[in-house]
Amino acid sequence: MSVPAELSYTEEHEWVSISDGVATIGITTYAAEALGEIVFVEPPEAGATVAAGDTCGEVESTKSVSDIYAPVSGEVVDVNGAAVEDPEIIGNDPYGQGWLFKVELSEEPQNLLSPEKYTQLTEGEG
Repeated sequence: MSVPAELSYTEEHEWVSISDGVATIGITTYAAEALGEIVFVEPPEAGATVAAGDTCGEVESTKSVSDIYAPVSGEVVDVNGAAVEDPEIIGNDPYGQGWLFKVELSEEPQNLLSPEKYTQLTEGEG
């Protein structure tokens, strides 16, 4: 399973990349593989305010529906329209073209996991 070293992670299987005060957020390979074929995604809308830990959207697959939890707090400044239009992108390239949304941070992120801690978490669940 792929766990890129340059990203941070959550216990709910989202990944976070932070650059210049903006966090790009997606779901991990582990989550995408657990979900199976992704058929629908509903990220938060641009302009919405999200709070770390709160539900802010959902991903639906042929197997189940899973909530998306905001890993950071702030204002949603961009949504990946390509992933909304073609949700298979999320499963095919979760760390690249399959990103979900971007948040302008309103505070320093808390409780994010290092790649090593996330690997330990998923090994325990696997």
